[in-house]
Amino acid sequence: MSEKASTKSGGYEKPLPEFRPETKPYWDACKKHEFSLPRCKKCGKVFFYPRALCPVCMSQDLELIKASGKAKVWTFAIHHMGPTPAYKGEPPYVVAIVETQEGVKMMTNIVGCKPEDVRIGMAVEVVFDDVTPEVTLPKFKPIGK
Repeated sequence: MSEKASTKSGGYEKPLPEFRPETKPYWDACKKHEFSLPRCKKCGKVFFYPRALCPVCMSQDLELIKASGKAKVWTFAIHHMGPTPAYKGEPPYVVAIVETQEGVKMMTNIVGCKPEDVRIGMAVEVVFDDVTPEVTLPKFKPIGK
């Protein structure tokens, strides 16, 4: 059974995550402005995205660990046109893959700087965007900004 966050909550029109039993603890931590990542208790692998099985050893013995919140930009794109009308007036914005200090790559937005200032290898840290009363998204900003 999944609980989908309302796409109309607080006027937010962009896609929102779907809460599932294996992802809800991650989203609950984000709501508390805590950055956490799933880790397999059997093989020790830290991974992203949250899921029911370890992607390395297929164990179901998983836990959520507190993560550093520090990362580096691995790659990025500057979007000048949003994919749906919900993004109208927002571009340009940066969609990036960051690599966390824990070795996990995740897709996110880079905020807190001009899109043209983003660079591969740039040190970034997590910030939280409370987009609806139910959903808080982790984004990253340059360290020191």
